[in-house]
Amino acid sequence: MLSRIQSSVHASSGALRSPLPAVDVSGLLSEDRDDRMAVACELGRACEEIGFVVLTGHGVSAKIRGDMSAVTRAFFDSPEADKRAMITGEGGYRGYIPLASEALARSLELDTAPDLYEAYTMGRPETPDDPYHRRHAADFFAPNGWPKSPAGMATAWIAYYQALSSLAAHLMQGFALALDLPETFFDDKIDRAISNLRAINYPEQINPPGRNQLRCGAHTDYGSLTIVYPDNAEGGLQVFDKTRTWVDVPFVPDAFVMNIGDLLAEWTNDRWVSTLHRVTNPPRETAHTARRQSIAFFHQPNYDAVIACLPSCVDAETPAKYAPVESGEHLRRKAARHAA
Repeated sequence: MLSRIQSSVHASSGALRSPLPAVDVSGLLSEDRDDRMAVACELGRACEEIGFVVLTGHGVSAKIRGDMSAVTRAFFDSPEADKRAMITGEGGYRGYIPLASEALARSLELDTAPDLYEAYTMGRPETPDDPYHRRHAADFFAPNGWPKSPAGMATAWIAYYQALSSLAAHLMQGFALALDLPETFFDDKIDRAISNLRAINYPEQINPPGRNQLRCGAHTDYGSLTIVYPDNAEGGLQVFDKTRTWVDVPFVPDAFVMNIGDLLAEWTNDRWVSTLHRVTNPPRETAHTARRQSIAFFHQPNYDAVIACLPSCVDAETPAKYAPVESGEHLRRKAARHAA
C-alpha cells in the first residue's frame, strides 16, 4: 500500500470528472424499516466500492449550514494576531491551527511539505462531570475556546456540531443494517464520542506552492466517518479510486460529502475502504482569488470503545486482520504522525 501511495501521491493534479455515488439519506429517519434498509444498502455499496458518497436529504437546515459558513469565514478574515491568540494547545483538538502547521501525508510516513491551510477546531460542547469525561478531558473533553470576534461564533459552531452529531448517529445505524448487525449495534459505542469539528481555510495562493506542496496532502482519515461541507472554489477535493486515478469530488449545492476512515475500515475487516484523498492547488492563473473553505466533522467513537473486527465481516475464508484496539488509542497513533 505504501509503495502505491508513494508512486501516486505527487501525481499531476489533473483528474477525471467522474461523479461519486450520491445517496438521499432521508429514508434513515423513516418509521418503515424497509425504507431504512434501502438507504443502508446504498451506503454499504458506496463504502465497499470507494468509501466516499455525496449525501443529500441529510436534514441539516440551510440556516445551520449558512450561519456556520459565514461566521467561520469571518473568523479567518480576522487579524493574524487575533487568530493566533486562539492557538490550540497539545493534542490539536481545540482552537486555532496556523497556516502550514500540519502535513497530513506524514500520517502515511511520507516526507512532504506542510499543507497550505489554516484551521479552527472544537470538541464536544458540553460534557458530564464523571470519571470517563474527566479522565480524557485534556485531549478530548476540555472546554472549547472562543474568540471575542466574530460575534455568535460559539452559537453557530455548537448548533452545527450538534446537528452533525445527530446525522452521524443515524448514518451509523444505517451502517449497522448494511453490515447485517442489529440497527442499534453502534449506539452504545458512540454515545460518549470523542468527535471533533474542524473548519479549514485554504487561502488564496499569491506565491506558487513549494515542490510537492498541496493545500492538503494525500491521506486517509482516522476515525469512523467524516462529513464535509465544502464550497465550489477551484483547487478542490480529489479521491484516489480503484483505477489508481485521482478523481474530482463533485460539488453538489446543499449536499455533504461523507467518507469512512481507517477505524471503520478496520472494524469491517477491510470489507469497507478508507480511501486516499487530497485537496489540490488551484490553477496558477486563478490562484490569487481561489480561496476555499471546508467544514469537516470527524466522527470518532467513545475513547474506550473496543474496535474489533465485526462478526459479520469475519469467517473461515476471511479471518480477522486486526487486533482489537480502543478507539482513542487508535486515534492517538494516527494523529501523532502528521505535525509539520
